[in-house]
Amino acid sequence: MNPRKPLLLTSLFFPSLQSQAAIPPQQYDYSTQVYQEDDGRIRVESEYLRGKIELDEATSFRFQWLSDTISGASPTGAWPGGSQPYLAEVEDVRKGILGAISRQFGDHRVELEVSRSAEDDYISRGFALSDSLELNQKNTTVSYGANYLNDTVLVPTLGERGKDSYDLFSGITQIIDKDTVVSANLTLGYGEGYLHDPYKGVQRDEELTIPIGPNPEDIIVIPLTNIYRENRPTNRFRQVLQLGGKHYFTAADGVLDGTLRLSNDDYGVFSQTLQVEWRQAVGERFQAVPFFRYYRQNAADFFVNTLNDLNIDTPANDPNGSGPNYSADYRLSALDAVSGGLRVSYQFNDHLSASACYERYVMNGNGNANERSPGPSYPSADIWTIGVSAKF
Repeated sequence: MNPRKPLLLTSLFFPSLQSQAAIPPQQYDYSTQVYQEDDGRIRVESEYLRGKIELDEATSFRFQWLSDTISGASPTGAWPGGSQPYLAEVEDVRKGILGAISRQFGDHRVELEVSRSAEDDYISRGFALSDSLELNQKNTTVSYGANYLNDTVLVPTLGERGKDSYDLFSGITQIIDKDTVVSANLTLGYGEGYLHDPYKGVQRDEELTIPIGPNPEDIIVIPLTNIYRENRPTNRFRQVLQLGGKHYFTAADGVLDGTLRLSNDDYGVFSQTLQVEWRQAVGERFQAVPFFRYYRQNAADFFVNTLNDLNIDTPANDPNGSGPNYSADYRLSALDAVSGGLRVSYQFNDHLSASACYERYVMNGNGNANERSPGPSYPSADIWTIGVSAKF
């Protein structure tokens, strides 16, 4: 490698490297993404900067910085066309940073990761430790680890609430032959604390009785609709199994990549995700990747559209998770989602490449009327992403 001055980011993170004649191998990726739901609903404008620096033959450092600007309107949980607002305006900015350092110890690759992200009403702090072990002349890789998230939620009119998430994960990747790789991963996750969405509610039809005379019969009854905070359980246990495989087709100079993901939790939600993509080389520098994803889930045990049929005298203003539980969040209803698109990339030279991607995303409810939200609740969106990558 030719002697040169270190890149700015390397100098900032590791000042001691400035004295070396050559910079360590490193890669930086920048991308920007626009997520726009139909009918002027939610819009998210995102920026990502990722980097990886090989400090020596055994040690590397990677980082990620992100910025999300969110605006638009999101369903509240009330029914469209009623007296309660069906959509609520949303505006927020999220900033996040992640850093990880990994080191090779014989056949083991150990990585320590820390992260933090913040919004106006949400702060998340994370920690993860993982290990990858190479076996069978590096044809088999076993990975395992744990991560922890500590989140603080600012709930309107109620103040701060906390929640904790714990994950244990393990996986195995096996090279079958020179053209085929398969993998299997299992994750066990547990969350506890404030698991509600502070901006989602559930409506109930009620009556306001106004006395107008001395006799009990002298009243006016006014029908009205009130909306109350949702009440989810205060803990959640989930299990996720992911199976994947890749195969290179020599004649076509392309790779078929497929993933099946099965997820189950004690909310009663069982979901299945199937993703398939084809990576097609076009010449020596261009690659086109069409992809398709299908997702399906059943409704949570406590999903409801209204509180009309639940035996509750007065729903709590500050739900504590005790029964009965209820939520009208469309994300906990029975639903299908499909997405597909095309990602393209071009390698300018050994150091610089660029990519662009378009994806169309469509969600719909399924099941009977009690298991799905009103049709307008489910979003459809266009997603555009462009990025550049530099290696040195």
